[in-house]
Amino acid sequence: MSYEVAFTTKWSDFDPNRHMRHTAYNDYGAEVRIRYFAHAGCPVEDFAKEGVGPILFTEHTSFRKEIHTGENIIGNARLSGLSEHGERWKIRHEIINEAGKVAAIIDVYGAWLDLKERKLTSIPKKFKHLFDGIERTEDFEIIPMGRK
Repeated sequence: MSYEVAFTTKWSDFDPNRHMRHTAYNDYGAEVRIRYFAHAGCPVEDFAKEGVGPILFTEHTSFRKEIHTGENIIGNARLSGLSEHGERWKIRHEIINEAGKVAAIIDVYGAWLDLKERKLTSIPKKFKHLFDGIERTEDFEIIPMGRK
């Protein structure tokens, strides 16, 4: 099963047409991702103590169904790619509307940044377990190093 978080949408998520703002979908995906890290025993505060942080190379969102003001939604996370030593990763989020339909799919491709050197780095050994407990997508791939 994927990692899931339930949310109630709020007024600020919507545009004047009463459509959920395109960036609001991505905000919910990011919130799910950070909550998953904490759930897996790796809160972002601990990353900062180790001098690393998650960054994104790409974020691709496909919009499928509407979400309405005040609607209860679910955001989930599944792992869609990982490099051999966990330096780079891909996570797929689905934002599901109150009717149970996928309203958006968000694919992110990320890595770890050394916060002092401002260069890509490996995940510290104490966090190697981060992606052990997350469901993998059907199209999961091993990310070859050197590929962006």
